[in-house]
Amino acid sequence: MVEEAKAGGAEAAQRRLAAISGLPILEINDAAEELGKRLMDEGAIPSTRAEDALHISLATVHGMDFLLTWNFRHINNAEMKARIRTVIEAVGYECPVICSPEELGGIEP
Repeated sequence: MVEEAKAGGAEAAQRRLAAISGLPILEINDAAEELGKRLMDEGAIPSTRAEDALHISLATVHGMDFLLTWNFRHINNAEMKARIRTVIEAVGYECPVICSPEELGGIEP
């Protein structure tokens, strides 16, 4: 999400924006909104973290292979990834691989 990349210190924000500049912007559609709501309704993502749920659902609905995140609290940890995958697969989608840029390799924070 571009707004998230803009947040924080100016220098770090510029690096993040440069890193994502060539990536397509995924359309928020009904399927993504419905999956995001389901992730929260089923407790895979806290209901207070709608942006996190949308982040995951956009990557899923648009068939992304990877979802890169530094959000280790609500997305990229073993317990949450298992919950997220269960909900996503229950509705017939394939869950993207959730990892940090460092885990993927070749990307500096």
